[in-house]
This record gives sequence, structure tokens and C-alpha cells, in this order.
Amino acid sequence: MPIDKNAIDTLFGADVRTADDSRLGSVEQVYLDDRSGAPEWVTVRTGLFGTKETFVPIRNADLDDRVLRVPWEKDVVTGAPRVDAEQGHLSPEEETELFRYYGLEDGSVDRVDAVGRDHDRDDDRHLATGVVGDGDAAGTVGHDTSGPTTDEAMTRSEERLRVGKESVETGRARLRKHIVTEQQTVQVPVSHEEVTIEREPITDANRSAAEAGPELSEEEHEVVLHAERPVVEKDVEAVERVRLGKQVVQDDTTVTEQVRKEEIETDTDGLDDSRRGR
Repeated sequence: MPIDKNAIDTLFGADVRTADDSRLGSVEQVYLDDRSGAPEWVTVRTGLFGTKETFVPIRNADLDDRVLRVPWEKDVVTGAPRVDAEQGHLSPEEETELFRYYGLEDGSVDRVDAVGRDHDRDDDRHLATGVVGDGDAAGTVGHDTSGPTTDEAMTRSEERLRVGKESVETGRARLRKHIVTEQQTVQVPVSHEEVTIEREPITDANRSAAEAGPELSEEEHEVVLHAERPVVEKDVEAVERVRLGKQVVQDDTTVTEQVRKEEIETDTDGLDDSRRGR
């Protein structure tokens, strides 16, 4: 459908998709041409946790069934110059910078918009904050304090912290084995033979053996002694399996960030202190 000032209501909250059908987010704000009232730019929250509000031109975009399809890749949109989306107005310099980044001819030079009005270099864009009506009232203009498009109330806004979580690598653990040498002491029972002298008297039973040799002589007898000694052998056997595991430990961390908020105060003209609201 054509994106003119009649499509502003449809643009708010529309699903924004890129040329490669990647989803960018939803339309947060709509910026209008000051003269024609036609929508020129939308903002979409991008970046980590949606903390960055990015301007996207919609001159060559298609709006169909609340899906706004823009002709750029996602990384092009997320890398757009940072412009304060809360100021309610785009200056000519800011708009020129954005047009140059997106590779578009500056839209403020001799351009005819949807309602047929010409534009010169002094024109800029303002934020659409209300519903489009008839005539020239294209929406509530943030800097207009006395025109027909303002109402009796102003909106006070605050920044809210949106805190999420992401998983990051904090370190690595490894299992490594190496060889060490240690001494072991084992008690081993052993035996050995020792010499003893055994004497027996001469009896009829051993007399013949005792008198078998010469009456006097020199001779020598020996016995072999034995002893046990330890014999050491070593073999290798598996004793256990070791692996690394992980467990999740829950704890609390504190996030501190500055947020901005609007405050509203009363400023009166032409009233003395007794009649001025406190």
C-alpha cells in the first residue's frame, strides 16, 4: 500500500523486515515531512537488548498488512549513524547525513512528495505522535506550543532498563596427566639357613661308622647354606577413570546504569505569587 499520511496509524508497531527477510523489530516512532505530513522516516530498536533506536528511510519501502519491508540488509540498518530519536525533530544536517549513508539522494532538494508539494533545503522532519487528521495538521509537532495540532496534555516519558543475559566464555579447564616417582616400602618375610653343631655320643649303633677311618687324621666337612631374598617385579594396571564435568551455580549480580526521565514543571506568565500554583 502507498506510504502516505493516511498510513501513519498502520506504521506504528508494524513489523520491519529487511531485503533478506531478516526481522529488525517493530516501528517505534514515525517522523513526518513538515510540509506534506507524509511519513519519511521510522525508528526501529536495534543493538544488544534493543538499546539503540535506528532511523530507517521509508521512501522506497513497501507496507503490506502491517509488514514494512525496507530495501537494505540488516547489517546496513544496524550500522546507521546514531541520531537522538527522542528529540522529536530531524535537522536538515541530520537528515542529509542519513540519506548519504543509505545511498539516497537528499530528499529535501526539489522533491515532490505524495501530496504534491515541492520542498526546499530548509525543510526538515518532525515526529508523528498522534493520529493524522484532515487538512494540514499532520500530527502533533513536538516544538509547537501554540498551534492547532497540540492538545491540553503533554506526555512524560522515562527510560527503562531492559536487562537480559548472554552466555560468555570465562575460562577453560583441562585434564592433564604426567608421571611422578614415589617410594613404596613393603615388608616381605624371608628365611635363611644358619650352621649348628650337633654332637652325639658313640653307641653300638654308630660305633662301626665312627671307627671306620684311621685312628688319628685331619679332615674337613662342609655344608651349603641357603637364604631367601626378595625378588621385585612391576606391572601396570588401570585404577580409575577421571573426567571433567560442569555444574551450574546460581548467584546474583548487580547492574547499574544511568537512565533519563522527563520531569514536568509549571511555568506561568502574568500571575503574582499568590495566584501561581504551588
